Amino acid sequence: MLKSRKLLIACGGTGGHLFPGIAVAEAMEARGHEALLLISEKPVDAEASAKYARLRFATLPAVAKPPTLSPRMLPFLWRLWKSVRHCKRVIHAFGADAVLGMGGFTSLPPVYAGHVLGLKTFIHDSNARPGRANVLTSRFCDRIFLGLEAAGAFFPGRASVVTGTPARAEMAQLPERASAAASFGLDGGRPTVVITGGSQGARRLNELCAQAAATWPPDVQVLHIAGTSDCARVTQIAAGRDGYQVLGFCDQMPSAYAIADLIIARAGASSLTEIALAGRPSILVPYPFAADDHQTRNAEVYARAGAAVLVQERELDADKLAALATSILRDPAARSRMSQAASSLGIADAAERVCAAIETTFSAA
Repeated sequence: MLKSRKLLIACGGTGGHLFPGIAVAEAMEARGHEALLLISEKPVDAEASAKYARLRFATLPAVAKPPTLSPRMLPFLWRLWKSVRHCKRVIHAFGADAVLGMGGFTSLPPVYAGHVLGLKTFIHDSNARPGRANVLTSRFCDRIFLGLEAAGAFFPGRASVVTGTPARAEMAQLPERASAAASFGLDGGRPTVVITGGSQGARRLNELCAQAAATWPPDVQVLHIAGTSDCARVTQIAAGRDGYQVLGFCDQMPSAYAIADLIIARAGASSLTEIALAGRPSILVPYPFAADDHQTRNAEVYARAGAAVLVQERELDADKLAALATSILRDPAARSRMSQAASSLGIADAAERVCAAIETTFSAA
């Protein structure tokens, strides 16, 4: 019988790190192990984790890296050292056997601390173009888990495995459309566009979508997840539009996907994973200031597969977005092809693959 292990999962900062971390924690515990999720003190982490009371969480102050030649590097290194010490205390208190980082500089201190203490250490990168933080953190890892095969080229000579990006267990079975629509105050019989800019919102994309919706066919309804900081502004822009629901945050994403005939979104890896598992067509508008333009690289994978239309924000105005969305909504055959292509990109058992790979490193030791 496989020995029960304790896994510390560093996954704070954004929903793109947190939700895959939650998925791995769920899968690990289902396999008889224990998991502790290390998240940031940001409100978005507290809000997103609130519905997972059955899981264990601890917080770690965020340590964002400034430019290398910045005078802020010395204070950063001091905070980093303090963060590593804090992580060592968390590891000892929990009795961790291994540490998994889900990406970003929030993963570096816990993974490095685990490495120094002689634990098994891992990093997961969801993007087609990995972040520099993950490339650095990978130096201290026993194995690297990849969401997309294209990322492998950025970790030459390192032990890596393509697992896909883990998705929460609730994504395995979407609710029935009519009840899902009713939960948002919408009509399950009307064509529906779901707009989401990611866990932290997307100000310019929100604005374009709210403006474009004014010229969409009158039977089209909208669920717009605008982000808590932009909710009031988007509500004002869309005021008076029939069937236009604006949310600051949505903790029922399976219901949102269940009603979506079309999704308009950024191209964060976690969001794309859920879109693929839901099998929904999408218009992807990459965040133009993402590090190394990694969202464009993610979106290109989906566009090449025929699952999405990729359009850069600088090329968009409200009229162009309205025309593009309407053309997809009014072409059932195209939506069907896009849906099938999206489904082909989904790896439903990604969390299980990560867990199995972690278990293998212990059995091989």
